[in-house]
Amino acid sequence: MNSVRPKRAPQRLDPDQYDTLRNQVLRRDGWRCQICGAMSNLEVHHKDFRSHSGADSEENLIALCNGCHTKIHRS
Repeated sequence: MNSVRPKRAPQRLDPDQYDTLRNQVLRRDGWRCQICGAMSNLEVHHKDFRSHSGADSEENLIALCNGCHTKIHRS
């Protein structure tokens, strides 16, 4: 019989580690929004939201401008 495992909360990085990761993601993405190509007002977005157990990991983060980031969260 298969047992069901409870959801585990993703590990959150401390603020200094998260800032380092954020800068790695921005560099990786060429300091451009990955939707519209803007190079200003950049933010880092969790593809799988933290509230849905999304991890603080490079694979789960993407650079977006404030406008595109807002649109994603509104839809």
